[in-house]
Amino acid sequence: MGIETGLVGGFGLIILIVAALALVLYLVPVPLWIAAWASGAYVGLFTLVAMRLRRVPPHTVVTARISAVKAGIDIPLNDLEAHFLAGGNVVRVVNAMISADKASIPLPFKRAAAIDLAGRNVLEAVQMSVLPKVIETPRIAAVAKDGIQLIVVSRVTVRTNIDRLVGGAGEETIIARVGEGMVSTIGSAANHKSVLENPDHISKHILSKGLDAGTAYEILSIDIADVDVGANIGAKLQIDQADADKQIAQAKAEERRAMAVALEQEMQARVVEAEAEVPRAMAEAFRQGNLGIMDYYRMKNLQADTEMRREIADAPEHDPGSKSNR
Repeated sequence: MGIETGLVGGFGLIILIVAALALVLYLVPVPLWIAAWASGAYVGLFTLVAMRLRRVPPHTVVTARISAVKAGIDIPLNDLEAHFLAGGNVVRVVNAMISADKASIPLPFKRAAAIDLAGRNVLEAVQMSVLPKVIETPRIAAVAKDGIQLIVVSRVTVRTNIDRLVGGAGEETIIARVGEGMVSTIGSAANHKSVLENPDHISKHILSKGLDAGTAYEILSIDIADVDVGANIGAKLQIDQADADKQIAQAKAEERRAMAVALEQEMQARVVEAEAEVPRAMAEAFRQGNLGIMDYYRMKNLQADTEMRREIADAPEHDPGSKSNR
C-alpha cells in the first residue's frame, strides 16, 4: 500500500515538473533569445517574458527586429511593440523600411508606422516608388467645338509620393482629374480632326495643370492609348432644337387659329343678334308710319329672290353627258 502511494506521488511530481517546464519554456522562448543574441539584436530574457505578459508575440517582433538589424537599420524594440499594440503590421513596416533603404528612399520608422496605421500598404507604396504603376482610365467621352464626339482611353504612369501618402488622395482622384482634363482639352479644340492628328496635345495640356497636387502619387506621364470617333452630338442637338422650334410654332399657329375661330363665332353671334332686331324695327316703323305695306312686300320679294339665287348657286352642277341633260 505504501509502495503504491509512493508511485502515485512520484508520477504526480513528474507531471508537475513537466508542466512547470512547459510554462517556463512558453514564457521564456530560449531558442528565440539565442537567435537574437547570435544575430546581434540582443533581447533580454526578462524582456521576452514581459512581452508574453503584455500579449505581444515575441517571435513576430523579435524576428522583425533581427531582419532590420541584419539590413543595417536599428529600430528600438519598444517602438516595434508599440506599433503592434496599436494594431499595425510590424513585419510589413520593417520590410518596407528595408526595401526603401536598399532603394535609397528616406523612410523613417515613424512615417512608415503612420502610413501603416492609416490603412495603406506601406510595402506596396515603396515598391510603387521603385517600380511605377500604370493606371488605365475608363472610356471618357468629350465633344469638340464642331460637335463631333471623341471617346478617349489613356494610361497614366504614377509613382508613390511617400511624403504625401498620409492624407493624400488616391487613384480615384487621379482618374477623375485626368478625365476632367481630357474633357476640357477636347472641348476647347476647334474640331475633332486636330485632336486626331495630335493626340499628344491632350497629355501635354493635362500634365501642365499639375493634377497630382494633393494626391499620394506623382504623375510621370499620360499616354493616349485609344481615340475613337463617336456620334455627331452637334447635329443631334440641332435636330432636337429644330423639332422643339417646330412644336412651338405649331402650338402658336394652333393658338392663332383658335382665336380666329372664336372671333368668327363672336361675329356670327353679333350678326344673329342684329338680325333679331330687324322685325322689331319693322314693327316700330309700321306704327310710326315710316314703312308702308308696299314697301314691306317689295322687301319680301327681294328676300325671296335672294334666297332663290342662293339655292341655285349652291345646287351641284350636272354632268353634260348625263341622261337628265339629253
